[in-house]
Amino acid sequence: MREHLIIIKVGGQIVEEESSLRTLLKDFSRIAGGKILVHGGGKSATALAEKLGIETKIVDGRRITDADTLKVTTMVYAGLVNKNIVAGLQALGNNAIGLSGADLDIIRAVKRPVGAIDYGYVGDINWVNAQALSELIDTGAVPVIAPITHDGKGSLLNTNADTIASELARTLCGKYELRLIFCFEKQGVLMNEADEKSIIPEIDPVLFEELKAEGVISGGMIPKLESGFNALRRGVKEVVVTNAQGISGGLRGTRLVL
Repeated sequence: MREHLIIIKVGGQIVEEESSLRTLLKDFSRIAGGKILVHGGGKSATALAEKLGIETKIVDGRRITDADTLKVTTMVYAGLVNKNIVAGLQALGNNAIGLSGADLDIIRAVKRPVGAIDYGYVGDINWVNAQALSELIDTGAVPVIAPITHDGKGSLLNTNADTIASELARTLCGKYELRLIFCFEKQGVLMNEADEKSIIPEIDPVLFEELKAEGVISGGMIPKLESGFNALRRGVKEVVVTNAQGISGGLRGTRLVL
């Protein structure tokens, strides 16, 4: 029987605000067994970029990353946000270790080719070091992974955190019975953004395309759900979109199905 592993990707205001982050880390720390936390931090990166006079451009929930923006995202994601999370988990008795894709060579990526849009220094993942991650997990360590990857040639790349969580899940589901949870400030995917109770309980790829065309699903939710469906197609057992309270409450929220 395979061991259980849960990968939680946390983003939105949860990692930006002290009170919501504290709640998330308490719930996460109570999860028994193997676990990985993947985080974003886009609002903090945008705020620092603004202070430095660097314009932020986002297309379909994905950040255009020029050379200056790459410096900002690396400082914020792999530095401030990552280490705040690690320190918080250590205080709760979880032996967390903060990593970027370059650390232990865990995530390699290639610079996205220029097409209709030039995303700049954005990386598309082409390899995950499953062995290194498994060895960490098996020792009881809790990897906390920032959305910065590398190309194996000395260059860092900015990679969407939802994609990282999905690729980790896809790669590790051969060894573990794996659940992937996308955690943000809402209770799930909402039919009406203004109505917190309008949670869509289940979304399949057909409904996803319909809701996207209608504008119900937009912005950063698009790559999140695309990543979730990709994970399911590769053998991940379960994918849920929820909030911090949903983690400890039987995985309430929106479930993705094929």
